[in-house]
Amino acid sequence: MATTHNTDQEVRARVNDVPVYEFASTPFTQPPALANARVAIVTTAGLRTEGNAHWQPGDESFSVFDVTARNLRLAHFSPNFDRSGFALDLNVVYPIDRLNELAARKVIGSVASQHISFMGAQLDHNLATMRLDTGPAAARLLRDDGVDVALLTPV
Repeated sequence: MATTHNTDQEVRARVNDVPVYEFASTPFTQPPALANARVAIVTTAGLRTEGNAHWQPGDESFSVFDVTARNLRLAHFSPNFDRSGFALDLNVVYPIDRLNELAARKVIGSVASQHISFMGAQLDHNLATMRLDTGPAAARLLRDDGVDVALLTPV
């Protein structure tokens, strides 16, 4: 039996008009200057540490990585993106080495001790669980670590 593969264009056409949640307002807090800021990575690459299960469709939870974690794998369930960059260099989706370099050069104040990964492809476009539960939980974790700035790497 032949398998059909969706092209990027076909996938975009299918989801282009899917309604997404719109916030009534966007809160803003003035961070300190980057030279004084503690920075964390928040990615939607669906990263997991080795040995942890793959993400399941609709999973709006998140994974937390220690700053020293290097055994990360792309466990994203969606096959609709090019994974070759990640295969060559983890920093494509999780630029921890670049953050460490910036901290060493005093461009940023420090690198957070914990970083977060969500799975980007979500079937529930209202993201109720992420908006009301896991998103605020991730934000609290970063706040408790003294994070001033989150570097978002959407995948």
